Amino acid sequence: MALSSEEIERYARHLVLREVGGPGQARLKAGRVLVIGAGGLGAPLIQYLAAAGIGTIGIVDDDTVSLSNLQRQVIHGTPDVGRPKVESAADAIARLNPHVRVETHPFRLTPENAPALLEGYDLVADGSDNFATRYAVSDACFHAKRPLVTAALGAFDGSLTTIRAHETGPDGAPNPTYRCLFPSPPPPGSVAPCAEAGVLGALAGVMGSLMAMEVIRALAGFGEPLVGRLLMVDARSMRFETLGYAWDPDNPLNGAGVRTGPEAAPAEPAPRPR
Repeated sequence: MALSSEEIERYARHLVLREVGGPGQARLKAGRVLVIGAGGLGAPLIQYLAAAGIGTIGIVDDDTVSLSNLQRQVIHGTPDVGRPKVESAADAIARLNPHVRVETHPFRLTPENAPALLEGYDLVADGSDNFATRYAVSDACFHAKRPLVTAALGAFDGSLTTIRAHETGPDGAPNPTYRCLFPSPPPPGSVAPCAEAGVLGALAGVMGSLMAMEVIRALAGFGEPLVGRLLMVDARSMRFETLGYAWDPDNPLNGAGVRTGPEAAPAEPAPRPR
């Protein structure tokens, strides 16, 4: 996909990188990324994807901008309070990079609407703030054979990984699913929501930027993705650690006992408690 003269100047610092160059930037321009959530993680993620020249960015969010969002959701401004987040984010992208196409989806992703939604995108980046959406997204990405970059925020900590469960690793074993890492959601009420626990605003910027870097590396085709590795960030000690994890043969998506192909049952088994 050819770059215009204006795009060549805009992306000049990418084009001189040997790992990106013209071919990598063209892949970014051709890329279609679906972002789940335009909040704490999604805001910096969307900004850096747009700045990098991702050709099409889809945004899924059913919420409106509130004043308490602005401490960390930097894609929105004070005049946007009360507006749908997808509209505010789309306007910000237009100001930042008119070469990026935005597709807004002002609703919540569910297991029912996810398959049709994912159909039009190459990669999914999940910055949602609830467990129901995270599991719906990860399961849908497995069935749609889409790579998933997913992150989570705590008050002073964050985590990030890439799921490519529809592929196999270098050893021929299946790549792990999200359910290999987190077999089932925590009990209701065991994890305090952001409004109660709080969150360090700048940490959202760090984690959202790391998500963008993982997406850009995947589309441009360089580096080693965080497949089978969970990056954990502790903002109190400024410590970055990586935890390895592997395919669980008991997982309900591609475990050893799961049927595949047209004869497989459409409903997924309930996650096995641990």
